[in-house]
Amino acid sequence: MADNKGAKIDLHNRVHPKTLAEILKMNYRAFHEKDTLNVEANKSKIKSLPIFIWGSPGCGKSSIVRQVADSLGIDFIDARLSQMEPCDIKGLPVPDKENKVMEWFINGTWPRGKDTKGILFLDELSACDKSIAVAAYELVLDRRLGKLYSVPDGWMIVAAGNTITDRAVANTMSSALANRFMHLELETDAETFYQYAVSHNFHPAVIGYLKWRPGHLFSMEKQNLERGWPSPRSWENVSKMCHVCPNEDILRKVVYGLVGNAVGVEFMEFYKLSGKFDDVLKYMLDDKLDIEKFYGPLRDLEMSQKYAITSALVYHVWRAKDKDEQERRVNGFFRILEKLSSEFASMGCLGAMQGTDVISSGDACDILSETEGYRKFIAKHRDHIHKKVNVTVDLDE
Repeated sequence: MADNKGAKIDLHNRVHPKTLAEILKMNYRAFHEKDTLNVEANKSKIKSLPIFIWGSPGCGKSSIVRQVADSLGIDFIDARLSQMEPCDIKGLPVPDKENKVMEWFINGTWPRGKDTKGILFLDELSACDKSIAVAAYELVLDRRLGKLYSVPDGWMIVAAGNTITDRAVANTMSSALANRFMHLELETDAETFYQYAVSHNFHPAVIGYLKWRPGHLFSMEKQNLERGWPSPRSWENVSKMCHVCPNEDILRKVVYGLVGNAVGVEFMEFYKLSGKFDDVLKYMLDDKLDIEKFYGPLRDLEMSQKYAITSALVYHVWRAKDKDEQERRVNGFFRILEKLSSEFASMGCLGAMQGTDVISSGDACDILSETEGYRKFIAKHRDHIHKKVNVTVDLDE
């Protein structure tokens, strides 16, 4: 590999997960969809621009690419190049005794079928051996392997890897291979991760904790990187374990194993705090109950408690069994939000607007906006909401 020790990384191409997803979709649609407005792109021989995603381990590179493929309704192939040999790319030589020549059997991993569509994801490219990188040149640049194989026109090539500063397995990339890609630096973003967490059924303790401690979403400093440490990937696993592990002592060990001891200790304290708000749903469903008679004035709660109760409200609002209960939950949601400051009330409302894995963001916004509670909420918190979302649209619509 080329020696790039003196090179400086230009981070003007940093992107957040949402922007990365938009670029991937734009790149695919411009060159692969017949109805695209980019006529010139359709006429060109280039099928799409290969994209390389740089990012620290655990920041969600492969998850974002897979979700983009799912949203486009196309296939997804994940090829881990660091686990391959050169013959895994080009194929195995097989003698043709009759013609006295050597034929090649191509790796069955690569996409087949003239009319198939998808994303071929070459993961861990920066961690693979030099011989693998050389073998990948032709696949990336020319979308073929000699005369034996060609990538179907409907497939886009995306690669990813860690930087050499991440203390992960990574090599410097040769200029020859690097010049074949459009390079993007994926940046971990607490707000985008919050939106993802809310809409993907994350445990409210994880959502509330990362809202309270956004700097702990991703941290490699002063961490034992040979054990668990905080990353979007590890927090998603913490959420899964919070849902399935009822024993706090066991959960504590699991959390320490996922995000490390230092962050794990603080999270478990927040987890216990969140448990005190497990009965928030009871107050959402019964308008005769006053939540402040039990917890005291919500505006006077400690900061961590406000994050905990707000995340609990967002978690419960879209888990109704039927339409009648859904209406009661939404009404109770706004009734309790009104007792919080604008900062936390706005955070809760915007969180509910994200929807969940069972209700889309659009449907969630429609249901919320049709309630009297929402109209009162907007009248009171309009200015703060505008600052949060940085828009000028009429929120009454």
